[in-house]
Amino acid sequence: MHDIWNPWHGCRKCSEGCQHCYMYFLDKMRDKNGADIYRTKSGFSYPLQMNKNKSYKVQSGELIRVCMTSDFFLEEADEWRDEAWEIIRQRPDVKFFLLTKRPERIEKCLPDSWSDGWENVMMNVSCENQRRADERIPILAELPFKHKGIMCAPFIGAVSIEKHLNKINLEQVICGGENYDGARPCSFDWVKSLRSECVAHDITFCFIETGSIFIKDGRKYHIPSKQVQSEMAYKSGMNYVGKPIEWNLTDRFGIPMSKDELYVPHFRENCNKCGSRLICNGCSNCGKCEKI
Repeated sequence: MHDIWNPWHGCRKCSEGCQHCYMYFLDKMRDKNGADIYRTKSGFSYPLQMNKNKSYKVQSGELIRVCMTSDFFLEEADEWRDEAWEIIRQRPDVKFFLLTKRPERIEKCLPDSWSDGWENVMMNVSCENQRRADERIPILAELPFKHKGIMCAPFIGAVSIEKHLNKINLEQVICGGENYDGARPCSFDWVKSLRSECVAHDITFCFIETGSIFIKDGRKYHIPSKQVQSEMAYKSGMNYVGKPIEWNLTDRFGIPMSKDELYVPHFRENCNKCGSRLICNGCSNCGKCEKI
């Protein structure tokens, strides 16, 4: 996927949301062990890689999700992180989406030139249930980042963020149910309640998928297809566009980039009913949907 950068792979489970980790499941299907942590080879430098015409593969203005098969602040990745930060610094024209279950490690892992944050980085913490929301959001609130968000996925318990919102400027909340082996139920009531808090504070809210087991109006639904999960999330009408996120992107010389210079996501017809469209980087023209 053109919107994912995995500089390292593998992780250690550290909280309830990790219990049925999708990365562990998918690695097991390939006869791999998700607990094996290693620096990726060809993928490590992805944001700096170029096409034959000497243009970047990742275009100016694109949003890249980082470490989707690990954790950016994993202890075992300490020896590689400085180099990853340097890559992020060299692409101030690209948006980087960081997600962690280890916010307590962030402050000591920031680069020396960080100051009050870089304009092209959004820091997100996982809040799979109320316990982790109450533990991680206050830590995020005190950290120097220009952009902050939370991700309730896998959504395995009701979460209220209202009491935290007077102390943190959240720009985005994402939620979605759990998948694969051992998936736990996601309740539509949790989704509606969290959405109402976001709407009240004009925070963008994205319900990306129902998960394999979804509870609505007291009924339990088994939805094995991720495509159907995404379509059901879209059809629920839960997604909400809040106040705009102002990304002050620049070129490598620090000159602000105009909208005309930035990548504009484009979508195919089958994207129109996708729950993730609101936060998606757009179609990569991989051709896979034409083969279905």
